[in-house]
Amino acid sequence: MRRFRKGDELSLQIHADNLAIWNNLLDSFPYPFSIVDAVNWVSLHKYDPNPTQLAIVVDDMVVGGIGITKQSDVYRLNAELGYWLGESYWNRGVITEAVQGIVDYAFTNFKIIRIYARVFEYNAASMRVLEKAGFEKEAVHKRTVFKNGKVFDEHLYAILNPDAGKILLNC
Repeated sequence: MRRFRKGDELSLQIHADNLAIWNNLLDSFPYPFSIVDAVNWVSLHKYDPNPTQLAIVVDDMVVGGIGITKQSDVYRLNAELGYWLGESYWNRGVITEAVQGIVDYAFTNFKIIRIYARVFEYNAASMRVLEKAGFEKEAVHKRTVFKNGKVFDEHLYAILNPDAGKILLNC
């Protein structure tokens, strides 16, 4: 994993422009994913001094993305995890390694005591990834997701920062 940089755009566009990926993401993730979308994404994130959105790189090509979204107000010590991976890299352990890496990165670099991820009920592979990375299922939110004209349950997974006590002492 690394920050996004100029030159990532074409590889990002090629791997992100996939209906099978989009079916497991929020509708705000564009599909089709155009080269303009890729240019905008890289431009938005390449100079972030404390990046929360990172490129997943294999053989110097961006093949996915992973990041956290820090929360605010009473949830300010939480972050939401999101990720995607190009379909040709599925089932190779790439995303599990990336999830473990972003958890370590986030807990080390930000005041976060909990990271959570929301998974659509039909995405069993993503649930297995989170479980392998140490996340625990906390809840199933019934009939929460409306995707492709259908309603689905959402599974909520979370992992807690083992150093949460130190963070709380400094709040």
